[in-house]
Amino acid sequence: MKYYFSINMTSEEFLPYYQGQIHSLIVTSTQGQRIQFPAMHIRKYLTRSGVRGYFCMETQNNKFLSLTKLR
Repeated sequence: MKYYFSINMTSEEFLPYYQGQIHSLIVTSTQGQRIQFPAMHIRKYLTRSGVRGYFCMETQNNKFLSLTKLR
């Protein structure tokens, strides 16, 4: 299954996730579904200004497969 969602977090907002104080990110897909996944998967998209973009997360049997930044 593929889920599409946007994230717009400053680096300060992402800091607790980066430091491991918060382990999961909860987002709402474009279809209105709430999705929870480990924050470690979004770390590679962190820039000096934060995490911003439109993403596609792919799962199979509710297990994480991949996360891709589309724009």
